[in-house]
Amino acid sequence: MGSLYSEHLTWLHRWPAGAKLAAMALLGSGLFLLSAPWALALAGLACALLWRSLGPATRAVRRLMLSVLVAAILVAGFHLWLGRPDVAAVSALRLACASSLGMALTVSTRPTDLLLVLDALLAPLARLGLRPERLSLQLALMLRFTEHFFVQWQKLDEAHRLRTGRPGGLRLVAPLTVQMLQTAQRVADALYARLGG
Repeated sequence: MGSLYSEHLTWLHRWPAGAKLAAMALLGSGLFLLSAPWALALAGLACALLWRSLGPATRAVRRLMLSVLVAAILVAGFHLWLGRPDVAAVSALRLACASSLGMALTVSTRPTDLLLVLDALLAPLARLGLRPERLSLQLALMLRFTEHFFVQWQKLDEAHRLRTGRPGGLRLVAPLTVQMLQTAQRVADALYARLGG
C-alpha cells in the first residue's frame, strides 16, 4: 500500500513515534478546549510555522492540505451564512489546525513505528483477558487504509489531470472505491493465509 511518509528528513523525524503521538493527542485535545477565536488564531499560526518548518517533507500532502483548507473555508462560509462569525472562525481554525497536526505526524513517522507504539500502549489489556495484538492490528490497519485512501485519491486525480487537464472530483469515487475494495480483499487474503483463519 502507498504511504504518505516522507524520506526527506526533518527535525520532527528525529522525535520518537510515541512522543509525537502523545504531543499530537495533547495538542489536538487542546484545540477543543480553546473557544476564543484569537487563541485559535495563535494556534493556527503555530501550526503554519510547524508546517513551514517541515519543508519538502510536506510535498506529498500539500494537495491534501489544500483540500482541507477549502473545506475549512466552506465550513466557515456556512456558519457566516447562519450569522455566526465566531463559530465560523473557531470551526475553520480547529479543522485546519487538527489536520495540519495529523499530517505532520503522518509525513514524519513510519507506520511500523506507530504500530510498535500501539502495541506497547495496548499491552496492559492482556491482563483483562483481551488480545492486545489484535486490537493494535485493527488500529494499524485503520490508519494504513486511511493513508492509502488519500494516496490512491492523489494518484487517480493526477492521472485524470494528465488525461483531461481538469481535476477528477466526484468522477474518481467509483474507481477509488473499486481500488480500495481490491486492496482490502488482498490484505484480508494475506492475513487469512498468515494467521490461519
